[in-house]
Amino acid sequence: MVRPMTSVDRERVMEIIRATRFFVPDEIKVAEELIDIYLSQPEQQDYQIVVAEDENGKVAGYMTYGPTPLTEGTWDLYWIAVSPEVQGQGYGQLLVRYLENEVKKKGGRLVMIETSSQPKYLPTRKFYEKLGYREMARIPDFYRPGDDRVIFGKYLGEKE
Repeated sequence: MVRPMTSVDRERVMEIIRATRFFVPDEIKVAEELIDIYLSQPEQQDYQIVVAEDENGKVAGYMTYGPTPLTEGTWDLYWIAVSPEVQGQGYGQLLVRYLENEVKKKGGRLVMIETSSQPKYLPTRKFYEKLGYREMARIPDFYRPGDDRVIFGKYLGEKE
């Protein structure tokens, strides 16, 4: 089940973000700031945060997404993380499919995702490709020397 994140989920979501070991301290701080804004300012419309629960109601993963400013129908998947103990069990796919359905409901047409070119992100890039996303751009040395920004995208609807 996927549902909007609540303040009760905050500690568990932060635990998942740290446990993945994919995010550096500055990235964790940004994720936490976005979570805190989302929870304290429910009227903001820049992004949404949802969680995926396992069959026992325990939060297994989370995702932050929102409309891309100054575009028509383009949305960004900003953050996604699944607890290492349940990775490979479909929670990431559940979250991405949820996002795609929400984007379609709101008349969206394109989902964009950015990630790193570092070797530890190879499974992440393969995951996006498995879900029908394709690499649309790469900016060399974007994050730091030797770490490219890899941008994936997927058209929803007729271009799928």
